[in-house]
Amino acid sequence: MTLDLVLGCRIENMNSSLQIGEIATHSGVSVDTVRYYERLQLLPRAGRSSGGFRMFPAGTVERIKFIKQAQEIGFSLEEIKQLFTTDDGANQCRAVRELLLGKLGELETKINQMRRFKKVLTNHLADCEKELKAHGEESACPVLVTIEKVR
Repeated sequence: MTLDLVLGCRIENMNSSLQIGEIATHSGVSVDTVRYYERLQLLPRAGRSSGGFRMFPAGTVERIKFIKQAQEIGFSLEEIKQLFTTDDGANQCRAVRELLLGKLGELETKINQMRRFKKVLTNHLADCEKELKAHGEESACPVLVTIEKVR
């Protein structure tokens, strides 16, 4: 699996350090998000400048973009953290494989739930159409009538 980084900026010197505000700006997240990711240990602990400012390696921008992209495709922050703490090589590949298998299972469950709900909505729509056709302006919405009966 490859999660491509969608870079919105180019950082010239990847060996340089950036302050938290610069990291946030280049990553497209808030400073609070950077702090939160650091607390969750999704980011390495920032060093401090002589003035006490958090100083992050420039590569932190790409790491945050990876985190955001992984979230967009359905990974939780805890799952992303697992990816970062897994050994490289085969162990990392196995970990990603297991997470993907889990995500596919979750997706399949959601798809089935949505299909069932679509049938319910389709039936409700048909009931509404029948009621409107049969009673016109005197119609009583069958969906709402059913909901009132359940109360």
